[in-house]
Amino acid sequence: MPVVVHGQAPARRPLTRLLWYAAEAVLTLGLVLLLLVAHQLWWTNRQARAAAEKKADSLEREWKEKAGEGAARARGSSGEGGAVRDRGTPRGAPGTPPPPHIPTRGAPAGPPTQHAYAVLRIPRLGLRVPVADGVSKGGVLNKGYVGHYPRTARPGRPGNFALAGHRNTHGEPFRHLDRLRPGDRMTVGTRDAVYTYTVDKTLDRTSPRDGGVIAPVPRSAVRPGHGYDRAGYYVTLTTCTPAYTSKYRLVVWGKLTAMRPR
Repeated sequence: MPVVVHGQAPARRPLTRLLWYAAEAVLTLGLVLLLLVAHQLWWTNRQARAAAEKKADSLEREWKEKAGEGAARARGSSGEGGAVRDRGTPRGAPGTPPPPHIPTRGAPAGPPTQHAYAVLRIPRLGLRVPVADGVSKGGVLNKGYVGHYPRTARPGRPGNFALAGHRNTHGEPFRHLDRLRPGDRMTVGTRDAVYTYTVDKTLDRTSPRDGGVIAPVPRSAVRPGHGYDRAGYYVTLTTCTPAYTSKYRLVVWGKLTAMRPR
């Protein structure tokens, strides 16, 4: 019976091995990039959005509790037998300052803290998000918060209350900012009051360096004719555009139309 001798398989050529290793490396790199994209577009959104919602809940719960305590103190300030204690000069009398939640010209802006101090609600977008001082990514925006530009007006005060937020990733609170139209309303709630702003104008695209849009009297320094020419009570919302880029800025302007004390 003949004996069959099996020879060894021919060794792969160096070029073939190199191509094989290169293909493996490309596949591995592709999987890593896919995971990074999933992390940025899904996981960071989920984490930041959940944390922002939790913070908004915490702020509103704290304000509600303080309002209840204030009401209890007010009820306890009356004397026994129904006699009302003397409270001094009534609020609003000549020469007395307005309460802190009333817009006051020249009121101090306060130091930036990067702590959330307000809650922005935009019904058309189904948005409820905390507002914090500053527009740094690590300290504010990447937490899913909306950032309050330094040296711009406080909520409800004269001037321009200017805000920035991510359009994509990290909670993306301003993802659908382009859907806002004149007449849409938004509210900014603080410890002392709820301020209602009404959308008035939009600027679909401008330069990231267009500082005029967040000036006290907001007016684009890049797109002539866009903005305002007189002092008022404004809000400005800014975000990147087009989506998934940071080449330009989208701007929405509104005016203060109502204020309700807590």
